[in-house]
Amino acid sequence: MLNLNTLNPQQRQAVETIRGPVLILAGAGTGKTRVITFRIAHMIEKGVAPGQILGVTFTNKAAREMQERVGKLIPRPAKRADGGKPERPTVCTFHSLCVRILRQHIERLGYKRNFVIYDESEQIGAIKKILSQISARGEKTDPALILNLLSRYKNGGSRAEALADPSVSAMAEHIRSRYETALRACNAVDFDDLILLTLKLFKEHPEALEACRNKYRYVMVDEYQDTNAAQFNLVHLLTSEHRNLCVVGDDDQSIYGWRGAEITNLLDMEKHYPEVKVVKLEQNYRSTNTILHAANAVIKHNVRRRGKQLWSQKGQGEKITLQAYSSDEAEARAVVEQIEYARVAKRIPWSDQAILFRTNIQSRSLETALRQAGVRYHLIGGQSYFDRREVRDFLAYLKLFINPNDDVSLLRIANVPARSLSDVTMERLLAASHERHCSVFAAMKNPLVTTTLLTKTRGSIEEFVAFIERTRVQLHDGQSLSLQVWAERFLAEIGYLDDLRRSEKTPEAAENRVRNLKDLVATLDNGQPATPQPAERLHAFLEEITLDNEREEEQETKGDAVTLITMHSCKGLEFPHVYIVGVEDGLLPHSRSKLEGTLDEERRLFYVAITRAMQSLCISHCAGRKKYGEVVPCHPSPFLRELPPELVEMGDEKGKQPVTVDSGKSRFDALRASL
Repeated sequence: MLNLNTLNPQQRQAVETIRGPVLILAGAGTGKTRVITFRIAHMIEKGVAPGQILGVTFTNKAAREMQERVGKLIPRPAKRADGGKPERPTVCTFHSLCVRILRQHIERLGYKRNFVIYDESEQIGAIKKILSQISARGEKTDPALILNLLSRYKNGGSRAEALADPSVSAMAEHIRSRYETALRACNAVDFDDLILLTLKLFKEHPEALEACRNKYRYVMVDEYQDTNAAQFNLVHLLTSEHRNLCVVGDDDQSIYGWRGAEITNLLDMEKHYPEVKVVKLEQNYRSTNTILHAANAVIKHNVRRRGKQLWSQKGQGEKITLQAYSSDEAEARAVVEQIEYARVAKRIPWSDQAILFRTNIQSRSLETALRQAGVRYHLIGGQSYFDRREVRDFLAYLKLFINPNDDVSLLRIANVPARSLSDVTMERLLAASHERHCSVFAAMKNPLVTTTLLTKTRGSIEEFVAFIERTRVQLHDGQSLSLQVWAERFLAEIGYLDDLRRSEKTPEAAENRVRNLKDLVATLDNGQPATPQPAERLHAFLEEITLDNEREEEQETKGDAVTLITMHSCKGLEFPHVYIVGVEDGLLPHSRSKLEGTLDEERRLFYVAITRAMQSLCISHCAGRKKYGEVVPCHPSPFLRELPPELVEMGDEKGKQPVTVDSGKSRFDALRASL
C-alpha cells in the first residue's frame, strides 16, 4: 500500500488528481520527481492499467531514474493469463516514444519498418555529398551550419530563422528537399524526423492516432516549459480526446528559448484545456529561506509568469555574500582561496562546492586558478579550456618550435591551416620516417623522401619547413623578444585566426575561439623573468601547462572535486555551497539578450543559478575582465539591484565581523586536524 502521508498537502493533491488536465507548477527543489513517480504508482493502485500510462521526459537519464523509482513503489506485476510479459507504464523520451509509434505504423508513410536513424556524423556525410554536387568549384559551405538550420526549420524555430544569414538560409532551403530524398532512399530518418513523421502519420492516418490514444489514456509530461512547437502538437493530439494530461514544469526555470522551447506552452495551458486544475508546489526541500527569498525577489520582476513563492523549513540560514573584484583573475584566485579555506577550516569537501558561470569563456581564469592551487575540479556543460581545439593547436605549434622532432605535435598542425599537406601525404611521410628511423620533420627535409612526391606537394613541404625553422630562429635572437608579439606574428603569417573564424558556424562562436587563443597568447610573458632567453621562457611556460595537465589527469579518478558548471547545465542539480561568478552587465544578462528581447530568460537563468544553493551562496562581479589580453571595464549586473539588501552582506564586511569563541575553537581544531 502506497503511503501518501509522506507527501505534503500540495504534493498529495497533485498525486491524487488522476483524471482530467492537471498542471503541476513545481518550483525549484519542491520534490517534482517524487510527485511524478508517486502519481504513477497511485494510478496503478487505483486500477488504471499500467500499459495505459505514458510518462514523457527530455533525457534518457531522467526516464531511467523515474522507471527505477516507480518500480520500487509498485508491487511486482502478476503474470498475464496469455503468458505474455506483464505490462508496465511507459516512461521514455519524446524521441523514444516516436520510435515506438513509427516502428508500428511507418509503412503507411512509405518507409519500411526496419528504418535506420542517422546520427549527426551520418547526417553531415549526407549533406557533404549534396554540397559536392551543387557547390561551385572553390566555394566553401559548412555542412554543420546547414544541418543546424535544417533542424531549426523542422522544429519551427522562428527566432532562429529570423537571425540566420539569408544566403545560408537560402542554401539550406535549396538542400532540404535533396537531403530528405537522400535519407528516404536509404530508408533512414534523423532525430528531428522522428517527431515530424509521427505528426505527419497522425494527420494523414487518423486510425493510427486513434490506436495511440487508446493505448496511452493517461499522459504525463515532465519539464513542460521546455517543449517546442512540434512536441506540443504531439502531446495535444494524443490527449485532446480523453484529456487525461498531467504536465509538470516551472515557467520560472524556462531557459532554453534559444533552442526552440516555447514558454507559452505552459503559460497558456488554459487556452487548450480550459478545465485544467493547477497545483502549486512551493515548499522547497533544498535551500535556506534567505536563498529562496532572494530568488523570489529576483524572479518577480518578470511580468509574464505564474506567481509562486518558494519557502522552506530549513531556517533562515546565512546571508548571501556579494563581492566585487578588480579583475576576472583576481575573482578566480579569491574564489579558489575561499574554497580552500572552507575545506581546511570548516571541513567542507571540494565535492560540496560548485562554481557557476554564464559562458564557457569564463572557465579559463577559473581553471587556471584551480590548477595553480592544486584543487581538483571537473567541468560540466562545457569543454575544458585546455581541451579546446584552438588551444591544443597553438600549444602543438609552440612544442614544435621548441622541438621540431615532436611527431605528435607536427602531425596535428601540419595541415592546420590547410597548406596542401593532405592526410595521404602525411601518412607517406610518417612511413618514410619509420623506414629511416628519423622524425617526420627530418623526413620532410630529406630530398630522397620528397623527390617521390608531386611538385606541388614538395613545394608545400619546403615552405612549411622554412616557416618552422625561421620562426624557431627568432626564439634565440635576443633576451628582449616578447613571446606575445612573436606568437601574434607567426599566427598572422599562417592566417590561423582567419581560418578559425571560417571554420565556425556563427560569428559569435568564431570570436569566442579567437578570444580563447588571444587570451592565452597574452599570458606567454606573464610571470616569466625578462632575463632568460625567449626559448627558455617558452620552455618553462609549456612545462608548467604540461605538469598541470598531468596533475588533472591523476585527479580525474578521485571523487572529491569542485564542480565547475555553466548556468544552463546546472538545472536540476544542487550543491551545499555555490559561487556564482561574473554577474556583470553584458554577461548576465548577456549583451545579446537586449537585441533579441530575451531579458526575461536571462533573469530566469539567474534564478536557476541562485536556487542551486542549499546552505551558502556567494555572488561576485568584476570591475574589469580580460579580453584579447586587454582589461575591458565591466559594470555590475542590473539583476544585483533586485536582491533584497537585508539578505545580502558585502564580502569585505563579512571579513571584519568578530568570530565567536566556539566558532573560533572549532575552526582551530579543524585546522589542527588537517595539518
